[in-house]
Amino acid sequence: MRSKSVVARVGVAALALYSSMAIGSKYNFQEPQSVIAKDVYDQHIMLMWICLAIFIAVFGVMFYSILKHRKSVGHKAANFHHSTTVEIIWTVIPIIILVAMALPATKTVIEMKDTSSPDMTIKATGYQWMWGYDYLQGEGEGISFYSKLSTPKAQLDGREPKGENYLLEVDNHVVVPVGKKVRVILTANDVIHAWWVPALGVKQDAVPGFIRDSWFTADKPGIYRGQCAELCGKDHGYMPIVVEVLDEDAYSEWAAEKLASMKDSVNLAVAETEAVEAAEQDSENN
Repeated sequence: MRSKSVVARVGVAALALYSSMAIGSKYNFQEPQSVIAKDVYDQHIMLMWICLAIFIAVFGVMFYSILKHRKSVGHKAANFHHSTTVEIIWTVIPIIILVAMALPATKTVIEMKDTSSPDMTIKATGYQWMWGYDYLQGEGEGISFYSKLSTPKAQLDGREPKGENYLLEVDNHVVVPVGKKVRVILTANDVIHAWWVPALGVKQDAVPGFIRDSWFTADKPGIYRGQCAELCGKDHGYMPIVVEVLDEDAYSEWAAEKLASMKDSVNLAVAETEAVEAAEQDSENN
């Protein structure tokens, strides 16, 4: 009776620990904010419960057998031979479990790859060690900028305490409208990088010389953070991604301001170039 009580307590403790980890704790996935991210999260939880049930069943039988059939309580080793029935059972049951796990996972993977009919398209290019973004389609088409780590150097050097979003801050956010299908085209300029935003269910390698793509549709406005997920060099850890999701009106305002700012920058650069050329021409004439 005592052994059964111990096993029961261990089982209850394991279930309690797993339940606490499965409900939005720091040990679990970020809270999903897109359809794909929710599918991934739900399947993760389902599969982990299946694994936990198998673990408890297998080790429960094993420990029960060890405790109740040990030599010290008078049991003798059984003498038995091959059983075709048992072989079939412990082959068929795992196959059924694997098929049940694979079906929803396959459906989600297929949905992940369906980048057709996007509302907007953004090209993300990985560099050592920052990201470049070009808005290729949709409202904001023509916007282009680089996004670099903006965590203060004093925090990196340890002269100041680490901030809330240490190593997850950038100078320019990727801004998108809520509820729109955003296709992200990925490539790299030097080595393999990976564009990963867990809350949006996006993780795709950026490979030099190749074009990969993925997509997401954010469910609600907010700021969602990610990182490069491929070891791309010494500053790999300094390559964060920040996606800012706005409502449609706020996004339209941001896109108009960004395009106007870029136009002003281009005009200023042209004026400076013309001034330099004029000065060089005057110098030659004199």
